[in-house]
Amino acid sequence: MKITQVKITKVHTGKVVHWGTGYGPNWLFVKVYTDEGIQGLGEAFHSLDEPIEGALCKYARWLVGRDPTRVSHNWHAIYRGLRYPAGTAELSALSAVEHALWDISGKACGLPVYKMLGGPTRDRIRLYASFGALSHFEVSESEPAQAAAKAAEAGFTALKFGPQPEGYETLRSQEIIDQAAQRVRAVRMAVGQDMDICLDYHGRSFSPSEAIRMAAAVEPYNIFFLEEPALSEYPDSLVEVKAKTSIPIAAGERAVTRDSMRQLIEKRAVHIIQPEPTANGGILETVRMAAVADLHHIAVAPHHACSPVALLACAHIDASIPNFLIQECNVDLGTPLARDIFIDPPRIVNGYLELPQRPGLGIELNEEAAAAYAGWPNDRPVIVARDGSIGLE
Repeated sequence: MKITQVKITKVHTGKVVHWGTGYGPNWLFVKVYTDEGIQGLGEAFHSLDEPIEGALCKYARWLVGRDPTRVSHNWHAIYRGLRYPAGTAELSALSAVEHALWDISGKACGLPVYKMLGGPTRDRIRLYASFGALSHFEVSESEPAQAAAKAAEAGFTALKFGPQPEGYETLRSQEIIDQAAQRVRAVRMAVGQDMDICLDYHGRSFSPSEAIRMAAAVEPYNIFFLEEPALSEYPDSLVEVKAKTSIPIAAGERAVTRDSMRQLIEKRAVHIIQPEPTANGGILETVRMAAVADLHHIAVAPHHACSPVALLACAHIDASIPNFLIQECNVDLGTPLARDIFIDPPRIVNGYLELPQRPGLGIELNEEAAAAYAGWPNDRPVIVARDGSIGLE
């Protein structure tokens, strides 16, 4: 079997936001075609569209004519062929290619990807809902208590939201902490003790001191984990926060390189790593990271911010590793977009993702339907503080 074409499809999600161009994020898919008619599907992280597309065009020159089932061989040819360290855009593009090659390999063997990675270690995948999973309820991050109630109604047993209030960048530190504690208390009162509450601090402070004070303010509300209380680029800051709170600390979505994730693990900066398989090199690279974490008795809760394709890439990882904790779900499978462009999307029952049974990743993209949602320009927000300086988003 030989690769004949690598095709990029960009799909807009239709979410309108208040920054940049006013457009919401795109989903960036890669399809790999072969001379035997088997096609593979993968997804890259959505924040760096143009450089990711450029990297994919470069990778295609290597891939065309190669055997797609030599997943590791092709991955290392691209990774090492760059010579200089790969950045987030290059790794995101490589992740999408790697997903697609696993998809082809699984279809060629007649097996789901997780069975090619050693078989399932569990029968279903526990999920927590981020706001993207509740879009049809029309709840926003300014309404976490309402979102929590809707998540419980939808069968989820865990929810994640940002503790900082809307417009936090214009508030004083103590105002942020006070309002954050009020938000978390309101959520706990709305759902009782039966739902796990995860908080995403989002690394929004250059100093860990504010995160330590916020952790103290929300500790009474039985928090499942606190995500990115400091930037992953500075694991010593995470170590400082971790030492001063009883709340489990999670991080790792931005630790996209092997070395950055290794530092989080070896410094014991977190209790839970959150690798992002659309940005760190893909499925097998995430499994490797999980294996290192397992040696240090650290749990894994993969990050998810893209489409159902990325969710299924995570699911195959979750199914195959022993130290899996919980999986983020940041997409609503019931939206018109998801129903229109995906064939056999994943199934969620009572807050758990069912293991895919079809060969490969277990999902297909309807390219004809996707053409109606052609991607558009999109930029992440730029946070401007009340003194005019640039903050962290």
